[in-house]
Amino acid sequence: MAIPLSEIEAARARIRGYAHETPVLTCRSIDGMCGKRLFFKCEHLQRVGAFKIRGAVNAVRELRERAEKGGGAVSDVVTHSSGNHAQALALAGKLLGVNAHIVMPRTAPAVKRNAVQDTYGARVYTCEPTQQAREAAAKAVMASTGAAFIHPYDNRRVQAGQGTAGLEFIAQVEEPLDAVVIAIGGGGMFTGMASAIKALSPTTKVFGAEPRVADDASRSLASKRRQVNVSPPQSIADGLLTNVSDSTFAAIRELCDGIITVDEDEIAYAMRLIMERMKQVIEPSAAVPLAAVLSPQFAQFPNLRRVGVVLCGGNVDLGKLPQYCSMADNHEARLRKCRL
Repeated sequence: MAIPLSEIEAARARIRGYAHETPVLTCRSIDGMCGKRLFFKCEHLQRVGAFKIRGAVNAVRELRERAEKGGGAVSDVVTHSSGNHAQALALAGKLLGVNAHIVMPRTAPAVKRNAVQDTYGARVYTCEPTQQAREAAAKAVMASTGAAFIHPYDNRRVQAGQGTAGLEFIAQVEEPLDAVVIAIGGGGMFTGMASAIKALSPTTKVFGAEPRVADDASRSLASKRRQVNVSPPQSIADGLLTNVSDSTFAAIRELCDGIITVDEDEIAYAMRLIMERMKQVIEPSAAVPLAAVLSPQFAQFPNLRRVGVVLCGGNVDLGKLPQYCSMADNHEARLRKCRL
């Protein structure tokens, strides 16, 4: 279900001083390519390089507030994450004086693993890249340390924290947006941001975007029943590979005006566009909303002229850029062929 605006505003007060208010950028050349006026919410410039610090700080501070009211304390927190939530909780723990324990799949990008362990000082536990393995490892850490579990997206305080980006976005644009496109992985960012956007700008449509190979949210919305990806998806958008939860799917059903899925080459092409035209370094997951806006599916909405695009993170493995550029070349070649 939608997060009440009052909870998102309370989250904004909790995270003030711990998270940045990220800028909104525009790009005339990309506008010209899609025939729309785009506004990019730059969460890749957030602390830890992703929006996740918002939810992590809000969740830890709220946990501590509740514990202190009861005469207790919170000394340890644990989560499982492939990267950005891991970094966010690690930094939140460091800032707030709480020990952070992070379960990460062995396939997590090295840049994210190193940041969690070396930069932010959290303890990392490695597991197999399955949801079952993640959950089992996190439960083992809880049993041995007494740590409080903070889910990456299936947590109301995390969702409310992510919603603060939506509060900012609506305040930063001069006129109402016709639509906002938000990437969906587990659905926590979508739940929080869509809740804020719909509350503040009811006429704005909110679309989800996800890789076609990890389209559980799209299939769930179409069938009106939560679907899962049976086997671990293989996508360059590694931050969007988790399944939506019952709570985030309920919010998607209530708040989402449609979900657009995109191919891997489309993601790489959008990523390169942002790097070349806007001079912004983003990760593949952050390129998915722009790939959606550039897709034939979104072209079916010509009346949506002012469109918000959320760039969710910038933690890219630079060693893979040649691979991404090659994929982008493939998509660009197909576009040229279609124009002939």
